[in-house]
Amino acid sequence: MKQPLTITKLKKMKQSGEPISMLTAYDYPSAKLAEEAGIDVILVGDSLGNVVLGYDTTIPVTLDDMVYHSRAVARGATNTFIVADLPFMTYRLGKETTLRNAGRLLQEGYAHAVKLEGGADIADEVAACVRAGIPVMGHIGLTPQSVHQLGGYRVQGKLEREAQQLIEDAKALEAAGAFCIVLELVTEPLAEAISSALSIPTIGIGAGRGCDGQVLVYHDILQYASPYREKRFVKTYADLGTTIRNAIGAYVSEVKSREFPQEAHAFPMEQEMLRQLYGSGSSASASASASASATSNSDKGESSASTSSQQAEKPKVDAVKGGGPV
Repeated sequence: MKQPLTITKLKKMKQSGEPISMLTAYDYPSAKLAEEAGIDVILVGDSLGNVVLGYDTTIPVTLDDMVYHSRAVARGATNTFIVADLPFMTYRLGKETTLRNAGRLLQEGYAHAVKLEGGADIADEVAACVRAGIPVMGHIGLTPQSVHQLGGYRVQGKLEREAQQLIEDAKALEAAGAFCIVLELVTEPLAEAISSALSIPTIGIGAGRGCDGQVLVYHDILQYASPYREKRFVKTYADLGTTIRNAIGAYVSEVKSREFPQEAHAFPMEQEMLRQLYGSGSSASASASASASATSNSDKGESSASTSSQQAEKPKVDAVKGGGPV
């Protein structure tokens, strides 16, 4: 049986150079499939606001949303390390608030760790969580909860001051006790430099090949009703959207044409029950009786054939009393 990774094992993967695979999941079936496929870490991302709840950003996502979806994921992936996002404005409000909200994701959402967006500015809150026994994954670079402040979804670290700030943020998170850091939409050379400078793993999304692991969104890699335009950093591994759409279209067509359901999809009723319900003159009774009669005749035919077969196989007995088979 697959055993869930631990923080210690994740750090050993970095040391040995083994890449870490992480994928988002938001419900029981997606988590179950991810675990069966051998994923290392599942992220219950607040990106569920975009791909599951239909919001334009992650900002409307609530802590209750995250707890609800994290519980579903935990039921589907019982042997996988699960990280859940703390959504917008559930931290940065003081250590006590952060601890209380992070604790809910572990106690009620059954996550193993939480993820917070931010760098040196949230280091104190990260440290408080770690001291309380709550593992924390950091997240720097493009931080979706700050998308309005950042001016949209753009690559981070192109300017020298941005690059230097990201390096300082990464080191501050490591010093605060974060066990891993997500680097999102960061230039590849900078992401590689940050990864080399840290003793904890980095997991990239749109950050190139130099990170210790990679994470993508479930709906993006499967083209499963993903609301976004094609992204440069995403590789599509299946087109489930087209498959599902075609399947539903075929179902609608067969219902409209009365091709579905067929007799094989229906359940018959005994003739006596039909007469009691509808009487012998009812069209429903006649139709159903025909079906029941066909079933009965079929059963009788099988019974008759069985009897004939048994008679044919019955051994002949000698006319002499006490005689055996001839």
